[in-house]
Amino acid sequence: MTTETNPARQPVDTTRAAEVNAGDRVVIFDTTLRDGEQCPGASMTLDEKLRVAEMLERLGVDVIEAGFAIASNGDFESVYKIAERSREAVICSLARAKHADIERAAEALKPARRRRIHTFISTSPLHRKFKLNMDEAQVLEAIADSVSFARRFTDDVEWSCEDGTRTEPEFLYRAIEVAIANGATTINVPDTVGYTMPEEYIGLIRAIRNNVPNIDKAILSAHCHNDLGLAVANSLAAVSAGARQVECTINGIGERAGNAALEEIVMAMRTRADLMGVGTGIDTTLITQASQLVSSVTGFPIQYNKSIVGRNAFAHESGIHQDGMLKNAQTYEIMTPESVGVNKSSLVMGKHSGRHAFKTKLKELGFELGDNVLEDAFRRFKDLADRKKTVFDDDLVALVSDGAGHEGESLKLTALSVACGIGVDHVATVTIEREGTAHSASASGNGPVDAAFNAIGQAIPHEAVLQLYQVHAVTEGTDAQARVTVRLGARGRSHGGIGADPDTVVASASAYVNALAKLLEKAADAPEEAADPSIRSAAI
Repeated sequence: MTTETNPARQPVDTTRAAEVNAGDRVVIFDTTLRDGEQCPGASMTLDEKLRVAEMLERLGVDVIEAGFAIASNGDFESVYKIAERSREAVICSLARAKHADIERAAEALKPARRRRIHTFISTSPLHRKFKLNMDEAQVLEAIADSVSFARRFTDDVEWSCEDGTRTEPEFLYRAIEVAIANGATTINVPDTVGYTMPEEYIGLIRAIRNNVPNIDKAILSAHCHNDLGLAVANSLAAVSAGARQVECTINGIGERAGNAALEEIVMAMRTRADLMGVGTGIDTTLITQASQLVSSVTGFPIQYNKSIVGRNAFAHESGIHQDGMLKNAQTYEIMTPESVGVNKSSLVMGKHSGRHAFKTKLKELGFELGDNVLEDAFRRFKDLADRKKTVFDDDLVALVSDGAGHEGESLKLTALSVACGIGVDHVATVTIEREGTAHSASASGNGPVDAAFNAIGQAIPHEAVLQLYQVHAVTEGTDAQARVTVRLGARGRSHGGIGADPDTVVASASAYVNALAKLLEKAADAPEEAADPSIRSAAI
């Protein structure tokens, strides 16, 4: 489906609370670029954030939380650039209950067609005592002041009660009432530490609706963490109780055990529309592409058995299941692969395929590339086809994702040779291009991959430490592409890189260089971090 033919994808006016609350449309608030990026190792470059934001707009996300503007100059720039490019989605920035935070958010959101300031403060007794050192009266005063101040800059203000599900109900009702009275149009009740059970969350949302006198003037929102594996269940429970906004991330990435996964929430509401009675404006046929993109830019692989977007989500090995599938797919599939953008076709591409066929195939898989990017992808496809007997759909997805992950990076692996075997020294020689200059080095190691990584370290000296190294086969067979994920860390920062190639050592070196380029780029930019270290780990 396209934006033009899908009326559900028309933008929702999230400031008109009564209209949204009375309807069957749930606002999808995506925080992949804010809460998702706070996941250790998931930091993205500016270009990567812009690509993800563009994908979220295509997907039909209603609100994109683009970042935490006061956290650093880099975060501010990300929010500002995303705001400049936004078309229909509301662009949002997080802010603590401080004037400086709110002003910084407002400045970053200036270019956006539609903007939201999202301000928050902790409300639970545990947080009030040990984190804020504030009593109830002081918290209520801070809520009134921050929300009314945010309303000076936009009519769309969201207020969140951090650790809301562990807050005394009577105080929570008063806090919400104060926030709405001072101009909040969305009230978010986060399960910040993933502690709540679905029945409790249903009871809490219903109690808020019944005990906050002005609740009809705001949209209720759910923001659930996955510490007990209940983030999606709790989010759906909140919707069933009357919440009309859900905050989530692609692939469920986020701090600790992550956030509620957008793809699972959306497909649950779509697949069980008979029970939920609500829908979203999401173009579900783009879900798999969005999942692959986020996995690519963060370097976080998607687990094979992940709901909706995992490699095995539509795979059937059991003979009984296969028999049922052959007779009627609905015996073991409650949704079609095509509904989430998975192409079931076994049509393969080869070295004799031309540009037109290649472009058409990529379009079938959900990728529409510009001329220059398409030309580069076609060249790499031809190289791959010369080395591989059969190029499958998954190979093409990996090829395009890998190319996007390396686009515009400051380091480029241009040559690699490895000597290895039984009873011989493992030695690797690499050449890496950096700002137009070639850097070559040789090094030994405990194996070919270790030798390659050591050689890269000598060619481009750095202090990064390898935190993660994972290898996955994209398809089956001895000529399958290896998809490698590498995560490097240094001085409190960590970045992931990806690489895909039929040669596992080449894929590994490419992933290492990809991660190193991101790490060095961040270090070179060295955006000033805000003085308060709590900003970087703001969790709601």
